[in-house]
Amino acid sequence: MMKLSLIGLMVAATLVTSGSMMGLALAQTTAESSADASVVDGEDETKRAEADRFFDEAFNILQTGQWQEAVELLEQALVLYREVGDRQDEGKTLIGLGKIADVTGQYAPALDYYHQGLGIAREIGDRITEGATLNNIGLTYSNLGNYSQALDYYQQALTILDELSDRVVIGSTLNNMGLAYERLGDYPQALDHYQQALGILREIGDRATEGVTLSNIGSTHDKLGDYPQALDYYQQALQILRDIGDRTGEGGILNNMGATHYKLGDYPEALDSYRQSLEILREMGDSPEERLRHRAGEGVTLNNIGSIYSVLGDDSQALDYYRQALEIRREIGDRTGEGTSLNNIGLAYDSLDDYPQALDYYQQALEILREIGNRAGEGTTLNNMGLAYDSFGDHPQALDYYQQALALHRDIGDRAGEGQSLNNMGLAYSSLNDYPQALDYYQRSLGIRREIGDRSGEAATLNNIGWLLDRTNEPELAIIFLKQSVTTYEEIRVSNRRLDDALQDSYTETVVDTYRKLADLLLRENRVLEAQAVLDLLRTQELDDYFQDVRSSTAAAEIDYWQPEERILTLYQEFLQNATELAELRAKPFNDLTPEEQDRLRQLVEQEGELRTDFTAFVDNPAVREDIAALRQAETGDIELDALLALQDNIKSLPNAAILYPLIFEDRLELILIPSNAPPIRRRVDVTAADLNRVIGDYRHLLRLPTRNAKPTAQRLYQWVIGHLQADLDALDIQTIVYSPDGALRYIPLAALYDGDQWLAERYAITHITNHSTSDLSHIPIANPRILAGACATCSFTHTVGDQPYPFSDLPFTRDEVTNLAAQVPGTDVLIDQDFSRAETELRLGSYTIIHLATHGAFVSSSPNESFLMFGDGQVATLTEIKSWPLSQADLVVLSACETGLGGQDLGNGIEVLGIGFQLERAGAKAAIASLWQVSDGGTQNLMDAFYTALNNGHGKAEALRRAQIALIRNNATVLAPGERGLTLEPTDSEESLEIFASSSLKGDLDHPYYWAPFILIGNGL
Repeated sequence: MMKLSLIGLMVAATLVTSGSMMGLALAQTTAESSADASVVDGEDETKRAEADRFFDEAFNILQTGQWQEAVELLEQALVLYREVGDRQDEGKTLIGLGKIADVTGQYAPALDYYHQGLGIAREIGDRITEGATLNNIGLTYSNLGNYSQALDYYQQALTILDELSDRVVIGSTLNNMGLAYERLGDYPQALDHYQQALGILREIGDRATEGVTLSNIGSTHDKLGDYPQALDYYQQALQILRDIGDRTGEGGILNNMGATHYKLGDYPEALDSYRQSLEILREMGDSPEERLRHRAGEGVTLNNIGSIYSVLGDDSQALDYYRQALEIRREIGDRTGEGTSLNNIGLAYDSLDDYPQALDYYQQALEILREIGNRAGEGTTLNNMGLAYDSFGDHPQALDYYQQALALHRDIGDRAGEGQSLNNMGLAYSSLNDYPQALDYYQRSLGIRREIGDRSGEAATLNNIGWLLDRTNEPELAIIFLKQSVTTYEEIRVSNRRLDDALQDSYTETVVDTYRKLADLLLRENRVLEAQAVLDLLRTQELDDYFQDVRSSTAAAEIDYWQPEERILTLYQEFLQNATELAELRAKPFNDLTPEEQDRLRQLVEQEGELRTDFTAFVDNPAVREDIAALRQAETGDIELDALLALQDNIKSLPNAAILYPLIFEDRLELILIPSNAPPIRRRVDVTAADLNRVIGDYRHLLRLPTRNAKPTAQRLYQWVIGHLQADLDALDIQTIVYSPDGALRYIPLAALYDGDQWLAERYAITHITNHSTSDLSHIPIANPRILAGACATCSFTHTVGDQPYPFSDLPFTRDEVTNLAAQVPGTDVLIDQDFSRAETELRLGSYTIIHLATHGAFVSSSPNESFLMFGDGQVATLTEIKSWPLSQADLVVLSACETGLGGQDLGNGIEVLGIGFQLERAGAKAAIASLWQVSDGGTQNLMDAFYTALNNGHGKAEALRRAQIALIRNNATVLAPGERGLTLEPTDSEESLEIFASSSLKGDLDHPYYWAPFILIGNGL
């Protein structure tokens, strides 16, 4: 079952107004106006003038960020104001010093200065300064995370400001109060204060603070799970801040928008917003306050970028960003941010299975967040600690933490956090084998996650329900919920296409178990084509990782449902809505319900009968049981039947054909055989993926060593891949295998498996397809082919991709290869070396039905679209360019080259093996032949001569390739002659051998698969 990690605690870069350096501005104004006051004598007047000069100079250099110099000047001014007994200017200077200390993160000295200034303001009856200073003290306590204390000072300030009708500062203070309530998790109060502030700010035309307040309203809606509303407010704020040129504020809002896109599961949009934000925030602002905001915002954004990498499965990158954020937050004294980053570092260690380290960081975070009263962060951290204990196997302890977190989330109205805690409680109860409780918590979580649009969380909970239903022997229901989970993950993966390949891959790895679990269940129910279709979604991702445009840029793949499944889904949606609504009504005191709510409660209770809203009530619903029975009784569904008929129709033109799908699971290999005229056959092979891949790697190594005996390893693979189906193949008289290999099986040719007596090439014609193949396998080639044959014989060129050079040597045998072809098929057009230029070749491509290119090529694993074919003039054509070739007339494209099908030496998922064929299919070609390893130049010539001899004698492409391979294996030309092909071709004692072998030094040495097996046919085999 999937362990769902909690989203890393994210604190959006909420923009805080602090009166725009209110303390210093008031101090400067008072200092300027005090010049008119009466003085005692000339000496005092000189001192006052000197103090005013110090003050003005301090204020001016602050604009360039010279904090310490400004402090020194203000301290000199303070001494002089005290000497002349100027209490008003003394107070304003103290407030100025307090503000500098505040914005530089020195909160204790700031409070001391503020309180001294506040005492003087009260002593002399300066109510304006008193109100502004109370507001600033509130901001300092807020910076310290002491929000309750902050609210007390804000309220004192508001009382005075209301008396004075100072609308500017009232708006600022209301906004700051909203922020404190938001940090305390009291979102209704936060919204109320923000809306009051917004009305005032719009009335007085304070655009800057209006933008701040709109952003803060968006942040609160985000925390309430109302993401569309949050984005709307952020967009309004962004427009204002761009209009007034507030770049730092713009960076903060872009960060907030990224956080909301993150929660919606739109990771590329989130990452783009974060990166824009970081770029802006790293531009130094002009004012001192902007510099501080810049550092704070940078810390927030770095933390949030880390969260993106975490959810995408790249925990190492996540840790790097979290640590950068932590360093900044500690530097500026951001206690809330420090707790956030500590929590997220713990989450990264949790994902890396280092649970003691994770708990240590969680505990550090929890202490800080409790100290400053950040209840939302406390709830998140408690939840994460529960996950760590779950991983330890201490499920009761985990439940205790989840319960604490759930209470906090509910108390502050954090719907996303509530949904998370409920889901995780389901995980704990499942581990304790209390399945009814687990399903009940999952259901409650699912209702919330759907309500707030948490796609990633919804998919995870659907997955968890599916796994648990399987454990409770409800496989039909499990399949339905896993289908919904996969559908949601597909939507997220569609939006992920804007990310780089590595991040797409790492995200897919975090969800791949859901796909394979669904396929596993479908196979157990003998719904083999549906299982294949689910795994094909992963294979399509593999192709898309290489070519970036295999999928539509907008549409997600659709998962099909049988009619009983659709009815069950409709019933469940109604049940879930009612259960969620009933739970919400029961959460309120009955006497607080409106008359309409009380009526609705009665209605829902009557519908439930015994007040049962748990998942068991849904499972026991008679209509659900009826549809489950229908699913169990059905031999096949309309979807399965339609898909089966389509596949069978596509292979009926091939001689006695069947499609073979091997599906690799961690614990086994599943073989699916779809004959052209019989129901699908499924066989299980008990071999682990690790053992299978190890032997594949061994065999791939042997295939490149013609002096080594490859048969024992080839026979072992035969037993796994074909042996369990051999009786079925014989009973059906299968002669052609249409092969769709999975994973590392793509690296070895099926024809080169050995049954103990002969190679599979001696028994079956074989053609390959991709799951996304565009070929019509029933297309009949024209009888008289028009052939273009190009050869790069003098081919010692080097092509560089990025920093990687690809050096090539001459291919002298290719000259004989294409001239022999021209001799076998009159009318063949031949281009060699300089004549085989890219320009000349591409000019001719649309006029031929067979295109034979005897040249170098390479598949560039690091940049697949830069993979290429070499021409005789040293030019190359990349895969991106090949896709645009005019090949609609081409029945076959032969790439008689070195490693055209395969790139590096290390085993991966093997998708590059079929990649070149797929691209040629997209360009219109019906089939392609490409090589799996670096081919012997002379061996290739012999194989290709034999292939075209058989093709010219009337055999189809798959059969011609098979006969050419047998000719090399047996050194016997008779197999290339015209005539009906039998199931097997027996060796002959005839001395007649291929004339084409007569002059070769390789005569008699071509029976190793190194020489005859490297080329595979992809696409139409006729």
